[in-house]
Amino acid sequence: MTRVVYYTASTLDGFLADPDDSLDWLMRQDLDEHGPQNYGEFIATIGALVMGSTTYEWVLANIKRNGEPWYYPQPTWVMTSRTLGTPEGADVRFAQGEITTVLDELRAAADGKDVWVVGGGDLAGQVADAGQLDEVIVSVAPVVLGAGRPLLPRRMDLRLVETAPNGAFVTARYEVLGALKEDRPNLDG
Repeated sequence: MTRVVYYTASTLDGFLADPDDSLDWLMRQDLDEHGPQNYGEFIATIGALVMGSTTYEWVLANIKRNGEPWYYPQPTWVMTSRTLGTPEGADVRFAQGEITTVLDELRAAADGKDVWVVGGGDLAGQVADAGQLDEVIVSVAPVVLGAGRPLLPRRMDLRLVETAPNGAFVTARYEVLGALKEDRPNLDG
């Protein structure tokens, strides 16, 4: 069964990027590429990707700066209202509007594998709001930024499935239970 998974890294105080969208804090961290929750094993389970335009532009700038080809052989959807370029050899599709409009396409393209929500805490939140986010996998770095792009700007209940150290990171895998169910006193009497 195809699951929708948000796989990301975060600072200890819950930010994906600093206020300038920099990931310098992430790139300097020690990581065991064969350790728990590693990227290689994860990406082998992915059949399609979806990301927001800010993440897409960061990826494009990074591959240009490093002279690398497009990272992903899987079909990739970019949620944007702008016209953006496509790297050579990339299967990139642009969509606008609600994330729910492309979830069926993503699942079909994944062909039995999982869908990865790449970066973009707000995009992952939109998937969660639609009740379609199944899992959150996060590697938490020993860095505190104080401000920036939040990990997941939603109030949600999660269930811890697995945790392990990997280099400088603490990795955790969570099952998404849904919107936060708060215990509130009954004021009606």
